[in-house]
Amino acid sequence: MLQIEIDNGSGFCFGVTTAIKKAEEELAKGGTLYCLGDIVHNSMEVERLHENGLVTINHDQLRELHDVKVLLRAHGEPPETYELARRNNIEIIDATCPVVLQLQKRIKKQYEEGSDIPEHKEDADRQIVIFGKNGHAEVLGLVGQTHSRAIVIEKFDDVKKLDFNRSIYLYSQTTKSLDEFHHIIDYIQSHISPEAEFKSFDTICRQVANRMPNIANFASKHDVVVFVAGRKSSNGKVLFKECQSVNANSHQVESADEIDMQWFNGAKTVGICGATSTPKWLMEECRDYIRRWNGEESNS
Repeated sequence: MLQIEIDNGSGFCFGVTTAIKKAEEELAKGGTLYCLGDIVHNSMEVERLHENGLVTINHDQLRELHDVKVLLRAHGEPPETYELARRNNIEIIDATCPVVLQLQKRIKKQYEEGSDIPEHKEDADRQIVIFGKNGHAEVLGLVGQTHSRAIVIEKFDDVKKLDFNRSIYLYSQTTKSLDEFHHIIDYIQSHISPEAEFKSFDTICRQVANRMPNIANFASKHDVVVFVAGRKSSNGKVLFKECQSVNANSHQVESADEIDMQWFNGAKTVGICGATSTPKWLMEECRDYIRRWNGEESNS
């Protein structure tokens, strides 16, 4: 009999879980609820919530709305979004992840400390640097705390563009690689001018960062791995690569109907895991699909 295990460490992170719970609570009250951007990078979960009445909008559409409820997802938003909501009498359901919210506040405080005293040249010249993906919703929200003056570096090579004669205050998008962040810190420390100040703030979410070693350990324990994630999920790409590095019999699917039963020929154990954007119900659906093929009852 085929043994199937769902990885307890996979599935939505705390921020996404909270955002979806808030959306479901509001939808249960009736009326229309708008969400600014996809609530999660998983088309199956977005579709499920859409069927329950959640309407996804972009920033241009937000400007046209008045007297409605709008949910802000876990990624967070820049101050301009809140100002627009006030002007248009929009009720904000704020589901910004607490980790992201704390990071926004830290960057805002750092920026204001420098801009309030421009006569101190070393403060006026400080560079607030964010290690993150340009255009990502979270990064836009972080850059917005500095009136768009923060510098975004996407990868290690970008660090070489910084001015090492000026003070640098380094932050990170909450879901970036811890190893690469430390690599960037080491480079700046070895190149910064003795006249300038360098401070780094480790703002990477451990719940996400710890998934890489955990998922590798999980994947190595099974004959076959079914990795469930939307193909647009950047976190999914990283974690699936990690699975493949320890288990060549790893297969990515977006839904149960993509599962090929020939994958399990000769296998005794199957591990099902996913990204931070993968709902638990979708992994359970994949488990039940395999169980039905295997002639078992699908009750968990």
